[in-house]
Amino acid sequence: MTHPRPIRVGVVGLGRGQTFIDQSTPIVGMELVAICDTWEERLVEFGAAHKVATYTDFEKFLEHDMDAVVLANYFHEHADFAIMALRAGKHVMSETAASFTPAQGAALVREVERSGLIYMFADNYPYMAYNQEMRRLYQEGAIGDFRYGEGEYVHPISAHLFNSIAMSPDHWRNWLPVTYYCSHSLAPVMFVTDTTPVKVSGFVIAHDPDDANKARTVRRMDTASMIVLTMDNGAIVKLLQYDLRGHGNYVRIVGNQGLMENGRGPLEDHLRVRREPFEKPAGVPVETSYLPDFPVFGREAAATGHGGGDFFMNYEFAQAIRTGVQPYFDVYKGVQMALVGALAYRSALEDNRSIVIPDLHDPAVLDAMANDHFSPDPADAGGDNPLPSVLGHVEPTPEGKAYAAEVWSRTDELLFGGGLWDR
Repeated sequence: MTHPRPIRVGVVGLGRGQTFIDQSTPIVGMELVAICDTWEERLVEFGAAHKVATYTDFEKFLEHDMDAVVLANYFHEHADFAIMALRAGKHVMSETAASFTPAQGAALVREVERSGLIYMFADNYPYMAYNQEMRRLYQEGAIGDFRYGEGEYVHPISAHLFNSIAMSPDHWRNWLPVTYYCSHSLAPVMFVTDTTPVKVSGFVIAHDPDDANKARTVRRMDTASMIVLTMDNGAIVKLLQYDLRGHGNYVRIVGNQGLMENGRGPLEDHLRVRREPFEKPAGVPVETSYLPDFPVFGREAAATGHGGGDFFMNYEFAQAIRTGVQPYFDVYKGVQMALVGALAYRSALEDNRSIVIPDLHDPAVLDAMANDHFSPDPADAGGDNPLPSVLGHVEPTPEGKAYAAEVWSRTDELLFGGGLWDR
């Protein structure tokens, strides 16, 4: 598939941004025309390889003749960059998180509404083949109405690899509270069931001083979190994320007539569907397990990362721009997921109390959010802002400081380089 006029796109961040650079191709209807990062040596190398313009200044980058911007900068800085791009007349696709503070979320929603431009929240996990298959089955009524769900994103990594992608003591990966990185566990559940969260309670597994691997880093947040949500149809969802042992991604969708879930371990890409023998339709097996295909672009998607999900983010973004219709993961869903992370942390700090997730379509709600600057960023310390751990201040070990500094000194081992805007 080719298009008569490709969408001209610029990418910010040469770490995670490499995925978007590689997928800005004619097959999705995009043409890469510019890239932006602060690590000039690497920027020049990429610019020459892809024959595109390069910028170290984001404002100058926005002056480039292009239609859209992909943001793969730091986790907690996306909203401000997105607002600048929208004001410059560019469509925006933003990596997770869409916003960091509630006030940023309100400002982002208002800017998208004002601009009329396309905004897409870029989470790749919903587009894995088994999640797309679960969405199809759910829409067909295969398991009835959604009643309970689970989403897991458990991603332990070695101290060496972690230090190579968290390149300074104040890098966001070294302090981000463990509830915040929740979109990979939540977005698939929302996508499959067409439901959104309306209430949240957060629970945190505190920092573990006896974790020998973590002690070789300068991380000062906690270990993991469980988030409990009430969805807008009354269903209950449990999310589990971050640094527990037992790597895996898992989605479980329970309806009032059946169950769907992907597998564990070597069967992670497989889908299990179960309907109880006392109520299943005639001729339908009680249980099936199979490896689903992508509904479209299977070969292209299979060649990309994150179970093929990386391909579909660019594809869906391009389709939205061409049709003028906001994508499934629009600004409202993106900011909702960001609020889940922030409010879950607030809940965990307040004895796990239940907190209502506000309706982002209500102007009065946005007015109230505009004054809510709740932030665990150490740069915002003071006042009512919390520290990144429920335990308060966590001091990295001397061993962690020494080993992290050793890895950072070997710049060829820094996976995402050292640029300010690397994800």
